[in-house]
Amino acid sequence: MSFFSLTSMGGLTVAAALAVSTAAFAASPTPAAPAPAVPAPAVPAGSDRITNPVAEFAGIDKITGRIITFDVYIDETVQFGALQVTPRVCYSRPQTEEPKTDSFVEVDEITLDRKIRRIFTGWMFAESPGLNAVEHAVYDVWLKACKQKSDVPAPDAAKADGTKADATKPAAAKPETAATPDVAQPDPPQPDTTDAN
Repeated sequence: MSFFSLTSMGGLTVAAALAVSTAAFAASPTPAAPAPAVPAPAVPAGSDRITNPVAEFAGIDKITGRIITFDVYIDETVQFGALQVTPRVCYSRPQTEEPKTDSFVEVDEITLDRKIRRIFTGWMFAESPGLNAVEHAVYDVWLKACKQKSDVPAPDAAKADGTKADATKPAAAKPETAATPDVAQPDPPQPDTTDAN
């Protein structure tokens, strides 16, 4: 017998064995369906997301090679080089869940002629920093994390602290102001220089 006839006979044997096993499987009784599992309670969408008041960014100055980490409060603007970064929201997940940190950010560039030009508006993802990072000719900025607290004082707290500090300082003696410029002041009397002798 030639090689080809043995191969074709082997192929027929394999095909026949496959057909028999398929028929036997089809004839076997179907296993009982497993008991339905208790469905997990439906979690409302968005309930596992934490809204944070602080977004933490990292930025690189490509000229000097310095990487800087900075915190920005939501709806506040921080300037990094020629860029102004303003986060609008910053979401994260609880520690027990898979990390997912995202922030909606607006980034403006201050041009050489002192005009402000929007160069980025969109979502940044901390787990994928290269996905929507701001790539500028000199500066790059990306989201690192969302936080509940920051070492940087909150803008409202800084203003309140300034007001408290002013209120707690003793009133310093202020020089009395002269009358308003609208009102003419009489000339002071001149000393009498006539000789009484």
